[in-house]
Amino acid sequence: MKVAVVLNTSWNIYNFRLNFIKSLLAEGHEVHTIAPNDDYTHFLTEIGCTHHNVKMDSRGANPIKDLGLLIELWAIYRRLKPEVVLHFTIKPNVYGTLAAAMLGIPSVNNVCGLGTVFLKDNLVSKIAIGLYKISFRYPSKIFFQNPDDLKLFVSRKLVAAQKADIVPGSGINLEHFMPADFQRNETFTFLMISRLITDKGVLEYVDAIQRFKQQGLKAKFQVLGAIDPQHKRGINEKTIAKWIEEGTFEYLGTTNDVRQFIQAADCVVLPSYREGTPRTLLEAASSAKPIIATDVPGCNHVVENNINGLLCKIKDEKDLANKMVQMHAMDDSKLKAFGQNGRVKMERQFDEKLVINKYLAELKIIQIAS
Repeated sequence: MKVAVVLNTSWNIYNFRLNFIKSLLAEGHEVHTIAPNDDYTHFLTEIGCTHHNVKMDSRGANPIKDLGLLIELWAIYRRLKPEVVLHFTIKPNVYGTLAAAMLGIPSVNNVCGLGTVFLKDNLVSKIAIGLYKISFRYPSKIFFQNPDDLKLFVSRKLVAAQKADIVPGSGINLEHFMPADFQRNETFTFLMISRLITDKGVLEYVDAIQRFKQQGLKAKFQVLGAIDPQHKRGINEKTIAKWIEEGTFEYLGTTNDVRQFIQAADCVVLPSYREGTPRTLLEAASSAKPIIATDVPGCNHVVENNINGLLCKIKDEKDLANKMVQMHAMDDSKLKAFGQNGRVKMERQFDEKLVINKYLAELKIIQIAS
């Protein structure tokens, strides 16, 4: 089959879907990737994909730009004539699906996360939900990354229940993210891996760090991830610079390989407001690291409280600080058990082969139907 895979960045395809793409190629499918060009585009063409550049602003809603994206995707699909289009991330899910439907091309969508659309009640969110309702009539299948998101879409009649299914996020490559021998740092180290935007709970993390320090306890606090002040909910660069200068946390910048940073930490923290299935937590659990995360959809499907980590209340820096103090006080045997439990959970529920197999099965159904 001629298969088009559409995401908001080439980086995203390479980092989260590479083995899936390789599986499609190994099955004999002709794979076309559609995403904005970036430093990772050449990796896709080198493994055998044909890449198509597209303009896409994933930072917010702009009616003119979004209409332009719809037209651009329609033109690419019309020229390319794929037998199926696989959409990931919000804008491809909405505008890519509409473009495919206009041309009678089957599509399969993946709801990677809800963004802020369902966290706020304003005109923009109402328009976005309306677009979901229109576009999600057309896909052959819509995969959700956690049951809460699926239930929400079905209950709001945004998707027909018979078209919906669950996949464990993008899955995790269990051979790439492997546990190392347990070793606790002399100074306990917390690591948050995230873009510096408010929805990820960065402000709560900073506040919790200050509360932690006020108790006279010693620990290291780190942040790994992109500074994104252009994002609607991005944190001001001056504010971040002040936190770094005051020693609130150590900023590690960005990286192409998070494994060394995960292995060097004692606990990975993500106080996010809502997730699909957070990749960073899959990577941490697969690496046998204890986790602190918010008790919200997505996070609480990766972290089981007091099994492989601790869950804290959403937007509650005091509770987050308490959980960090609790984790810091645990003995080595408890921390090691958390890590081992997380690894077992990844092996049983989140192996990326589960995701790949579901997609390959869906492609066979579409192929037979056509």
